[in-house]
Formats: sequence, C-alpha cells, structure tokens
Amino acid sequence: MSIGNSPEDDRPPFEDDRPSIGRSLQQARIDAGLTVDEVSASTRVRVPIVHAIEQDDFSRCGGDVYARGHIRTLARAVALDPAPLIEQYDEEHGGRPAPTPAAPLFEAERIRPEPRRPNWTAAMVAAIVAVIGFAGFTLFGDGDEGSGKKHVAEGPTPEKTTPKPTPTKTVPKPDPSESAIAAVPQDKVTVKLSAIDDKSWISAKSANGKLLFDGLLEEGDSKTFQDDERLDLILGNAGAIELFVNGKKLEDEFEDGQVERLSYSKGDPEAG
Repeated sequence: MSIGNSPEDDRPPFEDDRPSIGRSLQQARIDAGLTVDEVSASTRVRVPIVHAIEQDDFSRCGGDVYARGHIRTLARAVALDPAPLIEQYDEEHGGRPAPTPAAPLFEAERIRPEPRRPNWTAAMVAAIVAVIGFAGFTLFGDGDEGSGKKHVAEGPTPEKTTPKPTPTKTVPKPDPSESAIAAVPQDKVTVKLSAIDDKSWISAKSANGKLLFDGLLEEGDSKTFQDDERLDLILGNAGAIELFVNGKKLEDEFEDGQVERLSYSKGDPEAG
C-alpha cells in the first residue's frame, strides 16, 4: 500500500479535443468565403478585434460581457451557432458572473406619511380678511342707501327723452366728368383703366420709358397711373376697357379684340 496520490490522480488530465473559439470562427468565415473586412463591415466589429478573437485573444474586447457579445455577433455573421461557443467561453473563463440580487422591496406599512398639522396662521388670516370685507361691504352699502333716499326727496326723476334722428340731407350728385376733372392734379397726367365687359391685357409706361404695369386686367378690376409728363398705353382688348384721362371719360369706341397704342399728356385728353 503506497502512501501518496491515489491512482485516479495519476491519470492524465482530460484534454478538450474541440477547436478553440477563434479557430472555429476563423474556419467558419473561410468556409463562408468572407474576408475579415467583410465580416467587420457587416457586424460593425473593428478589424483588429476580429483578428484578435480569431487568435483567441479576448483582451481587446473590454471585458467578458463584450467578449460574449462579439462572439455571438461574429458567429451569426458566418452562419455558426453561437450557443456552443458562448458555453465554451464560459468554461474557459470561469463561467458567467453571479447575478446581482435585487434590492428588497419596501413594505408599504413602513412608509407612512406624517399627519398634517392644521395651519392656524392661515385660518386666522382668512378670518380677519372675511371680517374686514364684511364690515366694508356693510359700511358702503349703508352709504349708498342714504344717498338714494336724499335723491328721491329732491324731486321726481326726470323722464328720459329719446333723441330725434337728424334728417339726412340729400346731396345732389355732381356731374361725373366735372368732379373727376377737379379731383385729379392739374400738373400731372392721370389715366384710369377699368375692365367693364371682359378681361384685357394692358401695358403702361411713363415718359422716361419706365414700365408701370404689364399684365392682365380682369373684368371688374381697375388700374390708375400718373406721370409728370406723359403716359404710353397698349390695350390688348380695347373694346373691354373704359378709359378716363385727366378725370375725363373718353367716348372713343374701341372694338373687342382690337389692339390700341395710346399716349396721353397733361390737359385735355389727346390720343396719339
């Protein structure tokens, strides 16, 4: 009988014939026809970390939690089941950390709100304010009643009279041409265009060639132009336009669809 180690201790240690985690990932990547750059691009795991994991160097992962996450991500990228690799990692690195126990729950009966004490100061202030308000209301109410009695003693209340409406004076309408001529300034040339029957395209320029308007005048719309010397007009549909020059309506009969080029200066309207 020998004293020392038992026969079981003399047996050779168990050797794991499984390939390493890095070797498994590398071989699966090669079998899938992927490069390290392609795996890095699809998983967003940096190229140096992929190389290190394939060499079974997990120091660049930043901890066991990140190492497990990288192994799981890389395994899925190369169509490999991550569960056996995670289990192998736990066996080789001391297993998963023990979960942190949850904090004990507080018992509801231990958390009791303190009873609120009556706020006697606020109650007293409210009572004082109420008394002052009542006294003031009574005082002013009595004063109003006394003044009312004196007013009745002086005599009857005068009857209310409804003011009679002021008759509206009818002002005769002046002659349109004379009022229009008086309204426009005499030292300028003024032209008013109104589209009465249809729309019309018009263009208006001042004496110095400045474009005052160039566009469509819709039916019912009006435009008024002024210049110190002269106004040059182009009417695209002259028959639809009612024309006032220096406050005077022109009686020229233009035809529908007719294009007219007109020029007007100060004084009596004169077509150019």
